[in-house]
Amino acid sequence: MWDFFQTVRHRHSIRSYQPDMPVEPEKLHAILETAVTGPSAGDLQSYRIICIEDAALRQSLVGAAHDQAFIAQAPVCLVFCTDAARAEQQYGERGRDLFALQDATIAAAYAQLAVVAAGMGSTWVGFFDEGAVIRALDLEPGLRPVALMCVGYPAEIPEASHRRRLDEVVTYR
Repeated sequence: MWDFFQTVRHRHSIRSYQPDMPVEPEKLHAILETAVTGPSAGDLQSYRIICIEDAALRQSLVGAAHDQAFIAQAPVCLVFCTDAARAEQQYGERGRDLFALQDATIAAAYAQLAVVAAGMGSTWVGFFDEGAVIRALDLEPGLRPVALMCVGYPAEIPEASHRRRLDEVVTYR
């Protein structure tokens, strides 16, 4: 079992998945359980997670995401959506415009780390046509997709990408 820091260091964006290696239901359940443990404004969890295992639906997301073909190759695609009305009830405009987005992205980040801890890989996809995703998945009114996350067993592990030095991103005061 890896410690937390090893898990974070081993997270890479995976764009090639092993064919015929499905995500085991117990691992998927653990990933989703981890996602919902993340902090959220007022503990409202102002988001929804749509779990796409259907190959045809994943293929429809490829077109919605500007032909990023690996979305269809991954056995699972998690779609993280804001539920802004839920946050707005408690926090008004700031809840609607910010807290729901933060809640959904925190859940996605927790899921992404859980994927690594479960011995798999993922890719966070943010470049997509929001309306096309809504139509492809026939999302209920009020849900706004903010992240697609491909999940599966990596066919290859890419080299670590460049990260800026701490002194370029952190300011101490």
